[in-house]
Amino acid sequence: MKTLILNGSPRKNGDTVSLINKVLDKLDGEYKIVNAYDSGISPCIDCRYCWSNTGCRKLDGMQEVYNYIQVCDNILIASPIYFSELTGALLNIGSRLQTYFCAKYFRKEELHIKPKRGAVIVVGGGDGAIDKPYDTACCLLHHMNAYDITQVTYSFSTNSKPAIEDEIALAGVNNIIRFFNGG
Repeated sequence: MKTLILNGSPRKNGDTVSLINKVLDKLDGEYKIVNAYDSGISPCIDCRYCWSNTGCRKLDGMQEVYNYIQVCDNILIASPIYFSELTGALLNIGSRLQTYFCAKYFRKEELHIKPKRGAVIVVGGGDGAIDKPYDTACCLLHHMNAYDITQVTYSFSTNSKPAIEDEIALAGVNNIIRFFNGG
């Protein structure tokens, strides 16, 4: 089993990463983590290459991500919430999924991406809602052919209590592990 983890956090030892690490403690199979802030992946520039061609004209770390999307069984999107949304660096990566949208709607091609399970972890310092970042994550996951995205966990008020101490978040992480491991 293969899992792709898209980490939207700029902090290497922050709350989002602490929950990702809890997932990794019990996750079966291999995994690939893409750290949005260190990936060197540029955002889509709307050059429209993908309107008539497979893939993307920009040659950077996204090529490896595309390859992993093709074969993975699970995708986890994990991100802090900035202004009620996933982080900008993570959205830059997400914008590069435009090639899948264009394949379906402009090139009229059937996508041959392995169906997969998807899950979302969002973390925030306030007491906000998860609806907007969760909807965005689900949109991205759908473009990567995630068919079942019922697992979402969150931790709020991380300014006063670390996510790793949030019992609700930890229970959600355990649900994601079971879901991804097929149990």
